[in-house]
Amino acid sequence: MSVTSKIWETASFTCDLTQDATYIHLYKQQEGMAPRRLFYYDAYYSKIEFESGTNKAKYSVYKSSGRSYRFAILNLEHSDSGMYYCAVWDNLKFLIQPESLCNNYVKNFNVGTKLVVTDRNLATDISPKPTIFLPSIAEINHSKTGTYLCLLEKFFPDIIEVYWKEKDGNRALPSQKGNTMKTTDTYMKFSWLTVAENSMDKEHICVVKHERNIGGINQEILFPSINEVVSSIVPTTESPSDCLNHESEVTGTGSKKVCLKDESVTADHNSTKVCLKDESNTLQLQLMNTSAYYTYLLLLLKSAAYFIITTSCVFRRTGICCDGKNS
Repeated sequence: MSVTSKIWETASFTCDLTQDATYIHLYKQQEGMAPRRLFYYDAYYSKIEFESGTNKAKYSVYKSSGRSYRFAILNLEHSDSGMYYCAVWDNLKFLIQPESLCNNYVKNFNVGTKLVVTDRNLATDISPKPTIFLPSIAEINHSKTGTYLCLLEKFFPDIIEVYWKEKDGNRALPSQKGNTMKTTDTYMKFSWLTVAENSMDKEHICVVKHERNIGGINQEILFPSINEVVSSIVPTTESPSDCLNHESEVTGTGSKKVCLKDESVTADHNSTKVCLKDESNTLQLQLMNTSAYYTYLLLLLKSAAYFIITTSCVFRRTGICCDGKNS
């Protein structure tokens, strides 16, 4: 996953080995570059052998427990940001040809840890903030499926893992997700799960793994069963109100939008309301973004045209804009 630390502080991460090893190698990879070995740690003699050019005063290693080793980076600078991998050699001679007399080695790398060195205040809450959307009635009636959407906003850093499961289940379900996008100085991401008709009676959970989660535990955002969502729709003639209003239970049926009480759909520290709209929320968001993009493009083209005309009038020695007189 990731580790975020402030500049000039110390960052540390764990390397969990899957096999016994005497030598543990540490690699660093920066964006657009190949991984570079910084050093290897001799576990037998408890000493570090540095590569040429590596700052020896910056790193330390110690064994934490079993096959786990702790790597520390001291006096952090922005240039220390990057992906860090630990690796060990694995002998494959018995996996390739048992009768072979040659040793066949391959270097196994772990999944890696992203280090982010920042100047920002890490005491503020920069954990993912969820907003969740329930499937539309049109989708349920037409496709006999329902799509849950989980929008996560205002988190830092950008490393985040999202997956779905049934309530009281352990198996990760097939789902879709968008790219992690930067918004000002934080990030956002969304993921969605399409539920088949034979699972509409089950509650589902969106699991969010992020290093800045409150208490260091995964967020588990509970979605009600689709059957419960459908049965909760109550016609009303009241005027529409904000979906995020805590006291609001049902809004106007003109837009067929229903708000459920947040206690039925949240877990842990979340207090998120859910919305049910006849139109696809995802499609609406896409259309809004597309419209804004083309509006901005049109205004940009108009500004460019005005600039060209004005420039032409100022610098032309003859022409209509200058009354046909030489300047």
